[in-house]
Amino acid sequence: MKIYQQALQLSERKRGFHLITTEILKALPQIGEIETGICQIFIQHTSASVLVNENADPTVRKDFEIFFNKAVPENDLGYQHDDEGPDDMPAHLKAALLGCSVIIPIRNGRLALGTWQGIYLCEHRNHGGERNLILTAWGE
Repeated sequence: MKIYQQALQLSERKRGFHLITTEILKALPQIGEIETGICQIFIQHTSASVLVNENADPTVRKDFEIFFNKAVPENDLGYQHDDEGPDDMPAHLKAALLGCSVIIPIRNGRLALGTWQGIYLCEHRNHGGERNLILTAWGE
């Protein structure tokens, strides 16, 4: 069995949902050496998340942002944790809903994503800064 791991630091992005599939593939080219396996993408933050979803129509990413801003609004007087501003606690809640990792099968040396699937960085902060990912691929 082969196991590869790589840290990837993503540049700061504005709040929203951003495709990062190409950056992940560039950071971990050893995926091509695995015929059958698994790739885990883990984000080391509590106010951003990763997700697999639509990669073709950019309005889907905009609609995600609209939905989550309605579902988890800023300036809710019930929030106690607001040390870093009004987007602080909502960012943690959004990250909790979406999760800190995704698992994608590797098949014939490629991520086995569907035709319309891509990997997103979900940035939930107005100024989240650089984001760190740990990419791990294993298999035969």
